[in-house]
Amino acid sequence: MRKRALMVIDFFYPPFKKWFTLHTFRYMASGGITAATGIIGYFLIYNYVLHQQDVTVGPYLVTAHIAALAIESVSTFIIGFTLNKYLVFTQSNLKGRIQLFRYATVVATNLLLNYALMKILVEGFQFYPTIAKTLITLILAVFSYFSQKYFSFKVKKE
Repeated sequence: MRKRALMVIDFFYPPFKKWFTLHTFRYMASGGITAATGIIGYFLIYNYVLHQQDVTVGPYLVTAHIAALAIESVSTFIIGFTLNKYLVFTQSNLKGRIQLFRYATVVATNLLLNYALMKILVEGFQFYPTIAKTLITLILAVFSYFSQKYFSFKVKKE
């Protein structure tokens, strides 16, 4: 499965060879898959599952755009970790549970930033939620790359 996935990703690499290393291209491809899954999932959850309606969780009212973000984050966490661990950062010699914990830390940071930026863009600047989610995803992708490369999946010197 891994070899087939890498074969498909690497097939599209030659036109980008002069701008990116193969490693960076693989990260961009897996990140693109994760981001696209997140954005599409967010759109579907926000519009067709929640019907753009706020949700009451116990005594709390959760706005629809934040509820959709929380639900969508579960699937993108699983997809993102799997793709990064098995397709991109395969040279990491950290134990899988340490990688998972560190990845979860970076994702939690991204989720908090996502939450704050969604509040600002949607409630403050009146952006449409799916557009705000897309912009935020692009901004946080750069932060995520360096966090994953140098923290979650770093190669420990022996």
